[in-house]
Amino acid sequence: MRVKTAAKINLALDVTGKLPDGYHTIESVFQTVGLYDEVSVELTEVGIELGCEVPEEFASADPIPCDERNIAYKAAKLFFEENGMDCGCRIHIKKGIPSQAGMGGGSTDAAAVLYCLGKLTGKKVGAPEKLGADVPFFLTGGTAYVEGIGEVIKPIADYSGRILVIAKGGEGVSTAEAYRNIDALEAPHHPDAKALAETIGSAPDRAYEHFGNLFEQAVCLEDVDKLKSAMLNKDALRAVMTGSGSAVFGLFEARDQAEICAEKLKKWGYFAAVCETVPESFIVI
Repeated sequence: MRVKTAAKINLALDVTGKLPDGYHTIESVFQTVGLYDEVSVELTEVGIELGCEVPEEFASADPIPCDERNIAYKAAKLFFEENGMDCGCRIHIKKGIPSQAGMGGGSTDAAAVLYCLGKLTGKKVGAPEKLGADVPFFLTGGTAYVEGIGEVIKPIADYSGRILVIAKGGEGVSTAEAYRNIDALEAPHHPDAKALAETIGSAPDRAYEHFGNLFEQAVCLEDVDKLKSAMLNKDALRAVMTGSGSAVFGLFEARDQAEICAEKLKKWGYFAAVCETVPESFIVI
């Protein structure tokens, strides 16, 4: 079975607190976008095999483990263990989503493996959050208000069909360092994820006014600043970093504007793609 599995962006992302165990609580609006990895899964008699096809532009900047360290491998292992199955599978991943970009590229692969194995066997995993906080979201995708440590997911009004440019430079971000910087911020400006969720339902064409990401105040990357400025100069309604970085998305009213912007960023040496917000994670191919 082969599927295309979507990336996600944070239309808004705020950090609201820190728990005694060190985890941070968030408020966010997650959105799946039409930038995809391709994942194929085939049942075998025994063992888990994983193959990866990674474009050079990704591999040179962000090495992706293609063994038991990969979250897709861990997803298959969890699936078989939870269901008491002694068979195996062969997984192949063709990357189209940049890694270390704040777009859930690993988590969406894990969700795709769970989805495919579920379709192939008629079984499922009861606790996909064991693999990571973003994995349960990708099992449904679309537009969702997310809180807690990412485990509380509430679907909201559909925000699909919006035109985006998504771009990323070579700089990566350590999530742990980003959260340490968040903790050190004094009097930060907090994005209002709840207001965004409400506006998507009541006045979606103005929702971009509530886009924002607290991590932009904690992560200082030249690429992020340059990408945001370039997008806004090419008529983006809003440009925001996603996750803890380092990808940036810009919202455009017209596809031709987005194409012009993306071409300019590619000439500068950035990864850049035009896509749309989409209502689900998986497309069976």
